[in-house]
Amino acid sequence: MDLFGLLLHGTLALDLIGLAVRIAAIVIVPVNRRPESAMAWLMAIFLIPYIGVIAFLLIGNPKLPAHRRRRQREANRLILERTAGMGEVPAIDPGPSWLASVVRLNRNLGAMPLVTGNTADLIEDYGESLQAMTDAVAAARDTIHCEFYIVSADATTAPFFDALEAAVARGVTVRVLYDHIGSLRTPHYRRTLRRLRSSGVDWRPMLPVQPLRGRYQRPDLRNHRKLLVVDGDVAFVGSQNLIDRSYNKRANRRRGLQWQELMARVRGPIVAGIDAVFVTDWHSEGGEQLELEITDADPAHAATTLECQVVPSGPGFDDDNNLKLFNSLIYNAQRRVSITSPYFVPDESLMHAVTTAAERGLDVELFVSEIGDQPLVFHAQRSYYEPLLRSGVRIHRYPAPYILHAKHLTVDEDVSVVGSSNMDMRSFGLNMELSLMVSGREFADQLRAVEDHYRSVSRELTLAEHRGRPWPSRIVDNLARLTSALQ
Repeated sequence: MDLFGLLLHGTLALDLIGLAVRIAAIVIVPVNRRPESAMAWLMAIFLIPYIGVIAFLLIGNPKLPAHRRRRQREANRLILERTAGMGEVPAIDPGPSWLASVVRLNRNLGAMPLVTGNTADLIEDYGESLQAMTDAVAAARDTIHCEFYIVSADATTAPFFDALEAAVARGVTVRVLYDHIGSLRTPHYRRTLRRLRSSGVDWRPMLPVQPLRGRYQRPDLRNHRKLLVVDGDVAFVGSQNLIDRSYNKRANRRRGLQWQELMARVRGPIVAGIDAVFVTDWHSEGGEQLELEITDADPAHAATTLECQVVPSGPGFDDDNNLKLFNSLIYNAQRRVSITSPYFVPDESLMHAVTTAAERGLDVELFVSEIGDQPLVFHAQRSYYEPLLRSGVRIHRYPAPYILHAKHLTVDEDVSVVGSSNMDMRSFGLNMELSLMVSGREFADQLRAVEDHYRSVSRELTLAEHRGRPWPSRIVDNLARLTSALQ
């Protein structure tokens, strides 16, 4: 056979392989996947078949390995057994009529009950929240459970690390979890490991990507939770990582970027529920199986305290727990919805929920940053602004050089959510997140005050202004939107 014949046969063989790959993709890719995600993957495989297939094999499975999902199911079963009979909305303080159905949804998906008898306060100042956590660690007598997406030993966090080391020295059991890739990508990672080792704390990386050590899963599945539990008495949850407000990156310092966060400090029975999330993650990362204890308070306290429910979510669960929570709350809203999310890249269901709420005549507002720290996500987010604005959603842009990184939601007068979850497809499908749903006018008023502050310093985006942006920006926005569904 001459050279031309070889080339002809080789080309034909490649074409047949490409056709087979495309046919197989049509069969395999859509299984148990959102339609928009399946379409994005199919486009990638059809247009760039070999690169698309390799990418799909590396990051196409949006779930954790089977043994991790099994541990999560075991933890859920144990929580349900130990909290049997708990979780009902107290008759003395039932909240809105629809609250019980949302509580039941969260219970069915994430196992955690609604518990009463809690108190909570919000800390908006970055330095103040870090100091509050440091003070709690300094006062610890028994245990400290610390779990953050990013843990970094730098000048800003030095007092916190000093407090951890001092706690170990006086006999307190200190356990620390940090996300492997999330922390590895930040400066001073090796210094942080040395600091953890020298302080004597028991620590583990979460979702480590270490194939040579036999620890590997889809590399962009991340544990994005932020929580601190001290003595089972006080807990902190929210959006803030353990790192300097600039995230210690030169590019951020050049731009003068500062992260604006929000943390909630809670006391009461809900602390045990937050600790149960840590206990489950600790066991999943190779730590010993710790005791799970979840208790409820006397319902008589319900009239003067808060009802709270922990909502864990992520690729260890069978469903998108946080997405279903957000959708349910927004559809049940009667008067007002306020959303704060640094990365608002919704799936179709959430986009419909938000725009429908505005079209029903509700006062719907979205707080986002004027500038972005992640260009691809920032441009994808802007591609959703026009339909939001057309439906009546008011978009407030928090001013530069701040990155509004807080994540919370308020519905009507007394139901709120605060935690680590963004309203984007990454947080719904790829990240392990922690949300805290709170029923109580006192806490909602605190969040409304935070939103009032955002509104006072932000600039509202108009439809005319958004539509007037340069056409190259429009093209980039729409192209970035296509990549957001690759899950």
